[in-house]
Amino acid sequence: MNFVFSYNSPVGKWLGFVSAVWVQAISGNNYTFSNYSDALKTLMALTQLQLNNLSVAKDIGKAFGILAGLASDRLSTPVILLIGGIEGFIGYGVQWLVVSGTIKPLPYWVMCIFLCMGGNSTTWMNTAILVTCIRNFRKNRGPVTGILKGYVGLSTAIFTDICSALFSSDPSTFLLLLAVVPFAVCLMAIFFLREIPPSSTSTEEKEEVKYFGVINIIAVIIAVYLLVFDISGSHGKVFSQIFAAILLVLLASPLFIPIHLMVKNFIRENSVNLDVEGNNNITEPLLGVEETVTTDEVEKKEVVVVEEENAVPAVVVVEKRPPVIGEDHTIFEAIRTLDFWILFVSFLCGVGTGLTVMNNLGQMGLALGFVDVSIFVSLTSIWGFFGRIISGSVSEYFIKKAAVPRPIWNAASQILMAVGYICLAMAMPGSLYIGSVVVGICYGVRLAISVPTASELFGLKYYGLIYNVLILNLPLGSFLFSGLLAGLLYDAQATTTADGGNTCVGAHCYRLVFIVMSIACIVGFGLDILLSIRTKNLYAKIYASRKGKKTSAVLS
Repeated sequence: MNFVFSYNSPVGKWLGFVSAVWVQAISGNNYTFSNYSDALKTLMALTQLQLNNLSVAKDIGKAFGILAGLASDRLSTPVILLIGGIEGFIGYGVQWLVVSGTIKPLPYWVMCIFLCMGGNSTTWMNTAILVTCIRNFRKNRGPVTGILKGYVGLSTAIFTDICSALFSSDPSTFLLLLAVVPFAVCLMAIFFLREIPPSSTSTEEKEEVKYFGVINIIAVIIAVYLLVFDISGSHGKVFSQIFAAILLVLLASPLFIPIHLMVKNFIRENSVNLDVEGNNNITEPLLGVEETVTTDEVEKKEVVVVEEENAVPAVVVVEKRPPVIGEDHTIFEAIRTLDFWILFVSFLCGVGTGLTVMNNLGQMGLALGFVDVSIFVSLTSIWGFFGRIISGSVSEYFIKKAAVPRPIWNAASQILMAVGYICLAMAMPGSLYIGSVVVGICYGVRLAISVPTASELFGLKYYGLIYNVLILNLPLGSFLFSGLLAGLLYDAQATTTADGGNTCVGAHCYRLVFIVMSIACIVGFGLDILLSIRTKNLYAKIYASRKGKKTSAVLS
């Protein structure tokens, strides 16, 4: 069998997408801070404000994602992936050296730099993956974004559960995995992921939808599998090893799609060869007869410009109009629009508050009497996956069926998130479980919906930079809600410990933080409703365009 493939072939296209899925499945390291934050706090004798500012430094790495956005228009996908892999290896590798005791704790500002590098590494990975895959599958942006962002959400649970299953949740081993595994997967992906022309026929589009459905089913199975492992209590060593082995098989299973296409192509080529060899009466050439172009046709296609000897050429001045919503925008054209800032601020209200919960889950759990918070980290990750993967497909379905603006789903998530924060503020029994699930779902919806929305409003030509400017909300939200709001309010309630750090136990530690964040979500809800109203004409045009193409395909 000939396993040589072309990047532009269906086999190459889906090998690239599967490798993208694998990169996303290990690129959510930015959300795993709670798994080793307590080790850093104890080792470096930090206050909660200092610890939160370390998490802010990690998220500030996202701000330098603008560099990845600029590079996406100038460098190839493999180069961008390689930069992200190397940077993550260094950033998390140094943190592992410190937590494992291999080297002495570095000065606080130096640790901030390496956490920033670790956070920035994911922007290179995500930019390479999202920009390339959305361009390759531009007619299925919702499912593509839902799947890729879904696996980012699962990555936290994947790392957490494998580490707890095999290494008893050891923070230093966890950091070693964060350093080595993403680097290795990025090295693999650079051989397969390329930007290729999107599908051009309705048959190819239907095939894409079918394969996306297969990958969605696999992803849901992985999420349920992780969830069952988390809620089934403690496990023995042998059981945990079996769990980890099955998980790796499930993660590898999307490879079935390109293998299936490869086998199908092999069978088709063999059948063609057998037909050729078995038919001795063939009189037509194998490649078909090329159409000839007559002299008259050539003459019709030529443009003859006749200039008089002393004529003065006329100067035609064409005034360039600014692009409208739905057309390609440069970043400077995008930031001049009101729609960009509505999307930006509403995105801040959702992801900024969500990141605060993820970064502080360790201390939130300890405040409510939980010794091990890994279950909450995994719950947030797994339900974040469901929020991402469902919202991507559902929003795409309702655009095609009823022209429902995609931002309306962001509005729904903001209200649900506000309810989740109120539940956390009440600190009832089980509220941290409920809050982790609700925040995970809504944070996932927010990411999965905002990414394709930006591409539909401002186009794909400069999308890499626009996407990275939009996710400036991650460091900004982390600074405002986690670094300032949660850090200062927690320290105001905490008591100083003997080693110079501080701690707080009780529901009061984060109550005011949750109330403020619920108000922020209500503001975000209003902005999302406004954006839905302003973009309803755009989505009506998208709906009409897709319906027209579908009708033309049926008639033809």
